[in-house]
Amino acid sequence: MANKLQATRLSDIKKASAKVPVIGVFATSDPRIDDASRKRCQNIAKMTADTISGEVVMPDKTPVPVVYSTVLVDGEAQADIVAEQFRKAGVDILVLVPDTWAFPQLTAISLLQQFPPNTAINITCGNCGPKPGVVYAHALNGAISQYGRMAALNVGTWPDTGMNPKMTAQTAKNLIDWCYAAVTAVVLRGRRVVVFGHDSMGMETALAHILQTRNTFGLEITRLDMKLLADMLAKKAYNKSEFKRLRIWIDTCLGKRIELRNDADRKRFDQELAMYLIVRDLMADLNAVGGGFMSQLEWGSDLRGTPLPVADVMESFFNSTFDHNGRKAPLPYATEADVQGLLTMLFMTYLSGGNPPLFMDFRKVWEAWEIRKLAKKIGVSRLDTKADWYRKGLVDGNNSGSASFDWSAKPGASVKTIMDGVSLPLAEADYFPGGGNAINFMTPAGIEGIAARLAFSLPSNLFSMTWDEARTTEVPKKLAKAMCELTTPIWPHTFVVPKYASMTEYKQYPPANHLHMTWNLPVARLQHWMDLTGVLSVTPWAARPKFIEGTDRPQPLIHLINAGENNYKLLRRT
Repeated sequence: MANKLQATRLSDIKKASAKVPVIGVFATSDPRIDDASRKRCQNIAKMTADTISGEVVMPDKTPVPVVYSTVLVDGEAQADIVAEQFRKAGVDILVLVPDTWAFPQLTAISLLQQFPPNTAINITCGNCGPKPGVVYAHALNGAISQYGRMAALNVGTWPDTGMNPKMTAQTAKNLIDWCYAAVTAVVLRGRRVVVFGHDSMGMETALAHILQTRNTFGLEITRLDMKLLADMLAKKAYNKSEFKRLRIWIDTCLGKRIELRNDADRKRFDQELAMYLIVRDLMADLNAVGGGFMSQLEWGSDLRGTPLPVADVMESFFNSTFDHNGRKAPLPYATEADVQGLLTMLFMTYLSGGNPPLFMDFRKVWEAWEIRKLAKKIGVSRLDTKADWYRKGLVDGNNSGSASFDWSAKPGASVKTIMDGVSLPLAEADYFPGGGNAINFMTPAGIEGIAARLAFSLPSNLFSMTWDEARTTEVPKKLAKAMCELTTPIWPHTFVVPKYASMTEYKQYPPANHLHMTWNLPVARLQHWMDLTGVLSVTPWAARPKFIEGTDRPQPLIHLINAGENNYKLLRRT
């Protein structure tokens, strides 16, 4: 009897590391086509891979690996070869760059069917006439869409002739935006966020929808009881030497801008700093990509127990691109265990390649006439009539926690410049009897990005994203002071002007009381990500065109042949 084959024991791993997605680029062709044209196809595959390589990064700025094959997919046999090459390279995301005619089922479809049904695929081609790849791209996109799979078509531009064509900058941008969306959708599958506490202050708009989040995004929500953190804080379960370095660092950065009246205040502030170190290490142990903390009411406000210090500084450190150890990736973190706020910031952070998220209360919407009325009342007479806030109004976004320190300065600012704009006043004793220090700064004008908020609806069983492009603004200092004093002056304030929403619309349509913004996030990336995840796109602004060329991504064909984007996503749900 032949020896029985023995199973292979895998080597031990002390610490798991998350898989970074791999983008695989390939080209199709037809064996009847001349050798020079086939060589050009191979060159285009390399050119495309080189174009993407280094341009798509994780939040910690690690480049996403890009591989390509020089095997042209002429038929089923070549599809099998490239599929095996890609499997061995760990490819999760497919980019096809056809330049000649081919037969869809024999080529790309035969390859695509060897990957999971949720594998993202992009078809990028030049609008070339000679062979022609664009004809194949339309045939393939139609075929894939008809059998119910999502594909993104990017009909761009590169020269019709020549052995080494280069795609235009706009074609490359369109492809890179899609790659960011695909990477965000893929990399967060199987990952987890860690949330301390239970329902966020009873806010139904912030609930942890465990099953729906798992099914939609592949993301897990780990819940920890706040008693664990309270116990670890009491036991001083953190590195004492590192704590000392953190305290020296923040004292050096802020000095007297940390409001501390006595030893009791200093002790509470020390606990606030210690919370950052403890929770950071817990998050690292669990390989978490984000988190949240429910301060109110049990932790810091319920006088039936022992109120503990606010978590504002901890939350701001997580959302920032630096701490006492230097530059780092932001780790999106939600105040008040607002899970849908956390998810909004998480997805937008990955889509932007690691730009810091801003967590705000949707505190007060100022219509233009209200600002002018207040200015007149307090004696501010010289107003810039061309200013965006003068013509349109603004939103005063502010919240006690979760505001990334980075938002006290413009993108690219040094850590010193950022921290020079920050102060740490004492938290409001009425709301937060546990004490501790809040965060305070004023965001400068001119930061552009997307302001958005995720929501969930039980009737549709779908998530939606309400969003608009937005820009920060500023008003005269005396006027700004008066406006801030009408809300909570000691908190961070960001004056936001939406691009398309009117102030009436903005007041009426927010899906929750929290709003989030990420700078330098292209619209197309967000739209592609919503296509890949089935999230509804909510832009009820009367002034926004249905399609803005150069800003919006073209609608996927599968939306169009299924009665529109929303209808397709509702069909997909079932």
